[in-house]
Amino acid sequence: MNNTLLGINIDHIATLRNARGTKYPDPVHAAEIAERAGADSITVHLREDRRHIRDRDVFLLKETVQTRLNLEMALTNEMIGIAEKIQPHNICIVPEKREELTTEGGFDLISCSREKLNLTRLEDIGAEVSFFIDPDHEQIERALELGIKTIEIHTGGYAEAHKNDVDHILEKLLVVSKFAKKEGLIVNAGHGLNYHNVLPLISSFRYNELNIGHAIIARSVFDGLYTAVNTMKNIILKA
Repeated sequence: MNNTLLGINIDHIATLRNARGTKYPDPVHAAEIAERAGADSITVHLREDRRHIRDRDVFLLKETVQTRLNLEMALTNEMIGIAEKIQPHNICIVPEKREELTTEGGFDLISCSREKLNLTRLEDIGAEVSFFIDPDHEQIERALELGIKTIEIHTGGYAEAHKNDVDHILEKLLVVSKFAKKEGLIVNAGHGLNYHNVLPLISSFRYNELNIGHAIIARSVFDGLYTAVNTMKNIILKA
């Protein structure tokens, strides 16, 4: 059985850089360290307001990343146009609100058609396209109807759950994930995962890939980025 892959989100390296308007720390440098430490892909979210990752970062990362570049983006003509130019290895469509601190909730596929989702245009880019969705059976069924092949399950509800509710929420999350995989979908997961809650998630189900950012970047302040990434990678390998 193949191991679950680890994607590292480096958005907050750019957040730190932008806080002082300097040229450092550089997300491109962070990506190189993360890959050496065992990352299987590099994730960046190019937001419409450019609050952290910028266009320059994404273009340079596509040229320098040795694994895979996963571009998170809103479903807008501007972002699709940028993806067409960059041609990342992976694209993950996420809902986006200007006022949110981070992505809140999954993309709602229920009322969307293939035309509204621009699926043909996205598929023509040649990247593996996924949608960031809530762990809900109806969302999974709609993904199947639309011919979507890859999803990323939003794990925020599990990560933020009160300790009395964690087991129940985790069980529901795993049931939906197993259903999606049984139906032939490639199932990734992410949001709010950290060094403490990732092991219960992957102990009884093998996700294709986990995308983790904030917890790893936060630990890197104290331990260094290489160690922070490598520690998470080892947790996943030993699961």
